[in-house]
Amino acid sequence: MTPGHGEVVIAEGDIELPEAERELIAEFRRQLDAGLWAAVPVVGRAGRREAVMVRTFAEVPRDAERVIFFPRAAGG
Repeated sequence: MTPGHGEVVIAEGDIELPEAERELIAEFRRQLDAGLWAAVPVVGRAGRREAVMVRTFAEVPRDAERVIFFPRAAGG
């Protein structure tokens, strides 16, 4: 996916504000409950784009700029 192409902003907020943080946590939970996985982009070795899977909002680094939600692979 190219940045800016196919991305959808689901929620934005300042985690330093209690009400905004509660809304972000609720939206995070809604996405997981809908069956999506979550990952946080990180800078990898040699500038490679990588991401770390997260299962709870508490696992998201406080300085993360975004969380990427994506569907689980189909099939079995």
